Amino acid sequence: MRLPGGIRARIALVLVGIVAGALGTAYLIVVPSLERRLVDARIAELSDAAVRLSASLPEDQFRWPETVERFSISANARVVAFDVLSRTPPALAVKADSRRGDSADVAEDDIAYRALESGDVERGRAVVDALDYAHVAVPVGSEAVLLFQAPLADSLATVKLVQRRLLLATGFALVLALVLGLTAAGMLAHRLRRLETAAERIAAGDFDAPIVDRGDDEIGQLAHAFDRMRVQLAQLDTARKEFVANASHELRTPIFSLGGFLELLEDEELDDETRRGFLETMQGQVQRLAKLSTDLLDLSRVDAGQLHVVAEPVELGQVARLLTGELEHLAATSSHVLESDADGQVWSLADEQRVAQIGRALVVNALVHTPPGTRVRLSARFAGGAASLRVEDDGPGIPAAQQGAVFERFYRIEGGRASGSGLGLAIGRELARLMGGDVRLDSAPGRTDFTLDLPATPPPPGPSFSRENGSRAGAAGRSS
Repeated sequence: MRLPGGIRARIALVLVGIVAGALGTAYLIVVPSLERRLVDARIAELSDAAVRLSASLPEDQFRWPETVERFSISANARVVAFDVLSRTPPALAVKADSRRGDSADVAEDDIAYRALESGDVERGRAVVDALDYAHVAVPVGSEAVLLFQAPLADSLATVKLVQRRLLLATGFALVLALVLGLTAAGMLAHRLRRLETAAERIAAGDFDAPIVDRGDDEIGQLAHAFDRMRVQLAQLDTARKEFVANASHELRTPIFSLGGFLELLEDEELDDETRRGFLETMQGQVQRLAKLSTDLLDLSRVDAGQLHVVAEPVELGQVARLLTGELEHLAATSSHVLESDADGQVWSLADEQRVAQIGRALVVNALVHTPPGTRVRLSARFAGGAASLRVEDDGPGIPAAQQGAVFERFYRIEGGRASGSGLGLAIGRELARLMGGDVRLDSAPGRTDFTLDLPATPPPPGPSFSRENGSRAGAAGRSS
């Protein structure tokens, strides 16, 4: 059941319950204990007086009325003298009573009979005519029993006074606990409502306003965590918007280009050579679209944790030679010198298809962003305990201010020959990290080195296993 007032009412009720429980427990412990102590003290006081006075009871029963009157004044209690009629069966008869009048209320007193039977002082608490009394019975020789009766009203009045004051204090404490609980709970609820409002604002896509809570308790820590989440979501939202804008731009350019060429091809007066040139350009734009879609698919798989790579022995020198043969025509077309240099056999534990994809991206990046005549060299080496595939060129280099951004998505160096989607290096680094490695950049004027570092492994190749973002799987998990 939902309580009105929410968490504020619940905290206040819990506090009131705790205070009520504590005071109730104190009441149950203090009041009975106090009553028992006061009653026992009165009985002990009466017993001392009874024992002391009973020793002076005269044997002459005719003097007992006068004597019990004197004992009553001294002990501040009613005194009754019993004559022992018989011990078996026990029988007593009232011979003198300091309270002149009917003694029927004590004629059969249990404590007096217990004293007769035990032959010793007996004490106890008795209720006579709905009133509480302290009774002390003292056997005097074999012929008499003295009963001292004192009211407990004064002792019990003290207990009732303490009881009333405890109840008043309990009521005041409960009211105070309720007020303080509602106040403290209201302050906490206000802070929580601020967090709720901030969470709703973030859920609606507003990441601008910071979440501020100056407390150093758990709610303050929660607010700081919310603010860190807000910053991260803002960064992700900015990256998403930039990604969508860049992807839209990269897709729109070749599509518009194809639309323009299609309109030109409708002109029947085009000669065959011009038409062939248009078709070749259109084919290049289609290839550009295909590569962009493949890159975007790889990025989406990386972000979703669904990109599979296979870990198997790969000889990086052979990869360098294969890439050189594959891309030498492109190098010749752009007037670059492409060569490979492998230091023996350099074995790594990686996915051969993805290694080739990364190496291809690095070589194409060097061929596209360096001037004609630049020398590009692929090499494979062991360095620092890792197997490395290195692509170096003697081009103009990458400015230091831009080196930290070259691995960002859709980033292309300003002032360079803007070609491609700007995704190759970003995908290459993500793939390298999935295989337990990384891609490093080292650039200076007149030199640029991109190095793919991978875990080294000794030949011959052992049993292969698959890794999906770092976990084992079957070799069939290779993705194109």
